[in-house]
Amino acid sequence: MKKLFAAASLVALSIAVPLQAAGPVFDTPAPIAFMVDVSSGATLFAKEADRRIPPASMAKMMTVYVAFDLIKQGKLKLDQKFTVAPETWRKWHGPQAGSTMFLETGEQISVQELLYGIVTLSGNDACVVLAEGISGTEEAFTTLMNQQAKKLGLANSNFGTSNGWPDEGRTFVTARDLAKLAQATIEQHPALYKQFYSQHNYIRTLSDGKVIKQDNRDPLLGRVAGADGLKTGHTDEAGYGFTGSAEQNGRRIVMVVAGLDSYGGRAEESVKFMNWGFRAWTPHKVVSKGKHVGEADVQGGGSGSVGLVAPRDLAIAIPAGTTPTMQGKIVYTGPVKAPIKAGDHIADLVITTPDGNGAQTLPLVAEADVGEAGFFRRAWLGLWGLFGL
Repeated sequence: MKKLFAAASLVALSIAVPLQAAGPVFDTPAPIAFMVDVSSGATLFAKEADRRIPPASMAKMMTVYVAFDLIKQGKLKLDQKFTVAPETWRKWHGPQAGSTMFLETGEQISVQELLYGIVTLSGNDACVVLAEGISGTEEAFTTLMNQQAKKLGLANSNFGTSNGWPDEGRTFVTARDLAKLAQATIEQHPALYKQFYSQHNYIRTLSDGKVIKQDNRDPLLGRVAGADGLKTGHTDEAGYGFTGSAEQNGRRIVMVVAGLDSYGGRAEESVKFMNWGFRAWTPHKVVSKGKHVGEADVQGGGSGSVGLVAPRDLAIAIPAGTTPTMQGKIVYTGPVKAPIKAGDHIADLVITTPDGNGAQTLPLVAEADVGEAGFFRRAWLGLWGLFGL
């Protein structure tokens, strides 16, 4: 461990990108597959992860993310109700509309029910009603979807519909982007994620008293310990796909498979893939929560530097049964500008394993507040910069 921290005292003024970790072999018939250990940032498996593909209903994750973000901002409320327009009902009911939550024309339905209808039932009708209620038209709503995609760094994704319905190729994603979207949903909206993404079924009572119960198609729920989301997708063009996540003993994995040729094949491969992620790889603790790891230079602050600490127990993913040789370095874009609040994520600890397990990136946060420099310190810093003092 002493060797790790000696290496960690070196500072590279750039942001490191997690590399794919070399490790156990996994074989899958899925044309596209991707897995990331969210806790360490390690890519555990990648097969055609950057190929553009139609997402089918996995596009609904972005519709839900947009809604979650608006709820977080206070611009949308769970008990807010939208009306099902007659033209929307005509287009999105019946067998030709794919999966639906059986909305009725003129019905007033809450955002909460629509979100359950999207996540649990994969309702195409629910997506469009939510989109129209938020933005007026589905087209306007897709602008929000694409704005969020850009903010999240989904460089190879575009959304032309709210529900992933085939649109002549305008809507496309990659497995890597879907995993990023899943991770952002889980980390940025944990309470809403927990509320909506792990329901095994949903029951609706129609105006005529008919009760409809539909099951969640998530193939991991009830079959993999800690499974709690996210979304399946299927069209003739896209095949069968799934973006899923599970957490076991504080360790979270996100996986994506796409292009499979059957419902059963998707379920089998998804369970096998996620179990492999947890069994073939194991966490290896490198830094305890609160441990002082190093310092970051501060620009324009009352102090010229700030301590860096681990916000939680930090662990890397390693092949099960191995003991890695590790080196680490602190990486940040610097110097970091004041003001800084204790707990701000301002740097990363990049761990490399010379035996070939790649590089993994772990967050470091500020140990203390650093306010902006006062007048005299700003003057001193100005002289220092001008004369090289």
